[in-house]
Amino acid sequence: MSFIRVGSLRQRLLMPRVSAMMAPKGFQTLATLRQSACAIPNADKNDTITSTNPPLSFPCIDKLESRTQALDSGPEPSYDKVVTGYEQFDYDQPFLLDHGGILPKFSIAYESWGTLNEAKDNCILIHTGLSASSHAKSHPKNTKPGWWEEFIGPGCPIDTNKFFVICTNVVGGCYGSTGPSSVDPADNERYATRFPIMTIFDMVRAQFLLLDQLGVNKLHASVGSSMGGMQSIAAAALFPERVSRLISISACARSHPYSIALRHTQRQVLMADPNWNKGFYYKGIPPHVGMKLAREIATISYRSGPEWELRFGRKRAQEDQSPALCPDFLIETYLDHQGERFCLQYDANSLLYISKAMDMFDMSASQRQRLAKQRDQNQHKLEAILNKEQRATDDVHVAQVCRSVMGATSALEQVPQPQVEEGSAVPKDGLAVSGKRQRPLTTLSETDPSTQDLIEGMKVINMPTLVLGIQTDLLFPVWQQKEIAECLRAAGNKKVTYYELDAMFGH
Repeated sequence: MSFIRVGSLRQRLLMPRVSAMMAPKGFQTLATLRQSACAIPNADKNDTITSTNPPLSFPCIDKLESRTQALDSGPEPSYDKVVTGYEQFDYDQPFLLDHGGILPKFSIAYESWGTLNEAKDNCILIHTGLSASSHAKSHPKNTKPGWWEEFIGPGCPIDTNKFFVICTNVVGGCYGSTGPSSVDPADNERYATRFPIMTIFDMVRAQFLLLDQLGVNKLHASVGSSMGGMQSIAAAALFPERVSRLISISACARSHPYSIALRHTQRQVLMADPNWNKGFYYKGIPPHVGMKLAREIATISYRSGPEWELRFGRKRAQEDQSPALCPDFLIETYLDHQGERFCLQYDANSLLYISKAMDMFDMSASQRQRLAKQRDQNQHKLEAILNKEQRATDDVHVAQVCRSVMGATSALEQVPQPQVEEGSAVPKDGLAVSGKRQRPLTTLSETDPSTQDLIEGMKVINMPTLVLGIQTDLLFPVWQQKEIAECLRAAGNKKVTYYELDAMFGH
């Protein structure tokens, strides 16, 4: 084994640099050539340095910068003008939310089709997905096609010759319903991230206050897909005596890690946009870049691989041009288009709040017990507001009363409530863990405690139920639809129909 002295090694390492210094003028060593080839163009304004290759152009980045400059001179987009022709239900009383927040009042945008019969028992409530408006079907006040245009109408699957159909924009949204972009009556400023954290159950309670106003005591059916499917299940659990039939499409009984991770990534990308400004962007530039990227991530989960293989394959937008780092493949241009279309049509804070509500959705008995206990512990806040409200003279005073009771801590700084001990009584939702052994399950583990917890939480849902899944769905895969159906059956519901669609269009 041979050894090299340290001094000798240092000498060898320095030789190329010394040789370059001693080389005749006009002569360059290989090391010098490499150094000049890798030099950054215009690194020094006083030197003229040429690169081996010209820098790439980035028209996609230039476009984003141009949009930012254009928005710098104008106000935040008015989201409630994106959809028109809706009706508005105003609830003028303080509204307690599951996690302790209180809205001094709220509004719900809704649209309807068909005629409510004399008995008022032919109403179908349509629940929306995360970013959908109340415009599910065209009508004289808004003739644009709705997002479920082909499914609602005379002779359609949801037949308006027979049924009175109603669809709402959820509380927390931005298409006419109260949400983070709405004005807080306490100070006439946008709520922004002062808006309280809310749940899927909160959205449903608000919808049923609207039904109370319309005189609808019992729904013919509660119908929804995606987040709407969550709402539909929540409605059947919160108000089992008021829901005759349940339809859940591409949803879940509890959010699982994969979907939570996807929505978390979207929120992180959005909040990393400097223009988000912790939610207080309404007087400046909206976080359109973060919204665009968040939508692109979401779109990946909404569509399926087989569909993209058929539509786009590996085709490039311009086969005769050199590859680029901006959108180049057709699938890239598609995602870019989807993000561009969405980034100014929906409020960024609504996306954050509603997607978080989806993450927290869980029909398990223990989780519902915790929320029920939490609501019970926070009931005194509502009572204190109502007592003081009697002396309030207008909306501003009522909102100020709410703020005096709630304090100034924002939703982002709320301290988690203590967890409820197992076996605690449930005061309002009628849940109790029975501990009885359930019959064997076909797709779930009978001995899994979390499965038994979910079964217990769904025992109250006994009405006829249809669960639909799509085999290519990535966001809510069919095993989650089976989980809904099998837990309902194990909980004692003997009228559950489960069906899988073999369509390639994903979520």
